[in-house]
Amino acid sequence: MTVEPETGVQPGRVRQMWHLLEPLHALLYYAPEAFDEAARLGYAVEERWPSYFAWRAAPLGPAGRERVASAFYGFSPDTVGRYVPAVWHTAAPDAVLAARLRAVDRAYRSVLGAETVDGPEVAEAARLARRAAEAAGTAGRPLAAAHAALPWPEAPHLVLWHAATLLREHRGDGHLAALLAAELDPAASLVSFAAVGAASEKTFESRGWSEAEWGAARDRLAARGLLAADGTATEAGRALRAEVELRTDRLAAAPWDALGHEGTARLAELLGGPWLAVIGSGLLPAENTLGIGKI
Repeated sequence: MTVEPETGVQPGRVRQMWHLLEPLHALLYYAPEAFDEAARLGYAVEERWPSYFAWRAAPLGPAGRERVASAFYGFSPDTVGRYVPAVWHTAAPDAVLAARLRAVDRAYRSVLGAETVDGPEVAEAARLARRAAEAAGTAGRPLAAAHAALPWPEAPHLVLWHAATLLREHRGDGHLAALLAAELDPAASLVSFAAVGAASEKTFESRGWSEAEWGAARDRLAARGLLAADGTATEAGRALRAEVELRTDRLAAAPWDALGHEGTARLAELLGGPWLAVIGSGLLPAENTLGIGKI
C-alpha cells in the first residue's frame, strides 16, 4: 500500500505559529505606550477594558453590543454592554485605528528596541507573515474580514503586527466555529476550558459571567457527561476539548499551507527573538484565557 505524503503544514506547527504571534499582537492591550495613546483619545485607563474593546472592535466600525458580543463570544454580553457602544462616543473607530498603530509603533520600539524594529530580520518576518495573512480566507470570519479590509501599514514592524493580528483573528473566528460545532455556548466554553486546566476559573472572571451564569453552564456540561462533580473535565469532556482545539488548528491551517513548510519554518525562526523580548518584558499576564502554554 502506498502512503500519500503529508502536504499541508501539520496542526502542531499551526498551533506553534499562533503561540509565537499572539504575544506580538497582545502587546497592544498591556503596553504603557498603548494606555498613553488611549488616554490621549479620552479613554479611562485605570482598567484596561475601555481601550481593549476600542482597540479590538474598531475594525468593525461603530458596532453595538450585540455585534461585538457575538464576535468576541466568551465575554458576557452584559460586560460588553458596559463599554460598547460607549467607546465610540469617546473616539470614532477611524481615530482608534490610527492610534493603535501609533501605540504599536511606540511599544515595539520600547520592547524590541529600535535596532531590531528597523532591522532586516523584522522586515523579512513582515514579508512572510503578510504572505500568510493574505492567504487567510474571510468567509464566515467577521473579525478576520474586518482586518483584511484595512489598508496595510507601510513600516515593516507594523506590517508584522497587522499580519499577526489578522492571523490571530482568523484563527479566533475559526475557533468559534469549532465551539459551535461542539455545542459549547459562550459561558460553557470557558467552564469547559477551565475544567481541562487551560487556566484557573479566577482568570476567566474577567469575561464577566455571574456566579449564577457560571453555575448554570457547569450544570449544562455535567448533564452532558462532560464535567465531574468536582468541576474538572471527565474523559469525555477532555476528548471534546481536544477535538475543539484540533479542529481550530485545522481551520487555521490555510495561511500556513499557502506559505509552505519552508516559509513557515523560516518565519518561526525569525519570530523567536521578538517573542522572547515580549515575554521577557513582563507586560503580559503569566496566565491567560487562551490557554497558551497549557494546550
